[in-house]
Amino acid sequence: MKFFIDTANLDQIKEAQELGVLDGVTTNPSLMAKEGITGRNNILKHYVDICNIVDGDVSAEVIATDFEGMIKEGEELAELHEQIVVKIPMTKDGVKAAKYFSDKDIKTNVTLVFSVGQALLAAKAGASYVSPFIGRLDDISTDGLTLIEDIRLIYDNYGFETEILAASVRHTMHIVNCAKIGADVMTGPLSAITGLLKHPLTDSGLAQFIADYEKGNK
Repeated sequence: MKFFIDTANLDQIKEAQELGVLDGVTTNPSLMAKEGITGRNNILKHYVDICNIVDGDVSAEVIATDFEGMIKEGEELAELHEQIVVKIPMTKDGVKAAKYFSDKDIKTNVTLVFSVGQALLAAKAGASYVSPFIGRLDDISTDGLTLIEDIRLIYDNYGFETEILAASVRHTMHIVNCAKIGADVMTGPLSAITGLLKHPLTDSGLAQFIADYEKGNK
């Protein structure tokens, strides 16, 4: 399973990259604003800065909600860097845009997916990634992981190449469970990724090793 980090914070992206497990980045206008990145030119430059840190795909989201606007913005984004994936919403025009970009060999990430039917349409349109938001489904007492399982079954049934990108990942168990059920990618905060490092037996074992070494070398 690929590990993406969901942020616009360059320091966090660098930390994840230095850990050696980062495969890509997802971000959106809200995350950009959180980092104080505003204005079209500054946002575009920031996408390039991110691409210069990581080796994998970087999802860059369009703001437009109409087909023509998505195409114009998406083509501009795709020209920024070869690692850019055009992130488009799961709407009628978004599906049309996914097909348009697929025909032009431009990678896409169809986002804000909350149902199997939406994921099926995205795959049929040739999306590179589909992003089911599991955390947001959990927020309304719906099992987001079940959605991942159902999409995996359908994609495997028909050999769709669209990758399942589990989004809105909140914690370490989301990551572990996504890996169990076959998500191709997960994207989440740095805290969820580094949380996988932690175990009390690792800490106590290491402390014991160090204590034993110091006793033997007095």
